[in-house]
Amino acid sequence: MDNHDNLRLKDPIITPTMAILAETLDSASYAAYEALQAALPALELEQEWQWYTPSKAWFGRGWHRWTTKRGTKKEKTLYWLHVFEGFFSVAVWFKEKNRIEALTADVSENTRQLISSTSTMGNVPTFPVVLDITTTELLPDVYALIECKKRLEL
Repeated sequence: MDNHDNLRLKDPIITPTMAILAETLDSASYAAYEALQAALPALELEQEWQWYTPSKAWFGRGWHRWTTKRGTKKEKTLYWLHVFEGFFSVAVWFKEKNRIEALTADVSENTRQLISSTSTMGNVPTFPVVLDITTTELLPDVYALIECKKRLEL
């Protein structure tokens, strides 16, 4: 997608709902959003909406909770979801040291090329794999990247 300047869900008072998303996304991307939400329990994930002040927009945070062998409760963010006019994107962030693992995930060749070419940022070198979702076609790649990150972070 070339229209990342058109970020939506920018009213801090109005928490996103399915009705708001149905109005903002087109029918194919909304169906993909519903499919992603339906897949979350099988991925052992939950999603919550959080207001992100620097961008002045609502982002969906996908996270996983687990209990360690010693009984400690842990939680890790596995993806960020951004809503644009007509589509949404899912960003899965990896540490640079885990690029090889991300490249070996069961993803399409286009996603593999994206993983290879994305630059790192920040003090702790990380890179985002951002997939623009307009249909359900890329959801298997999203699921594979989430599962890869989940394995790396546990």
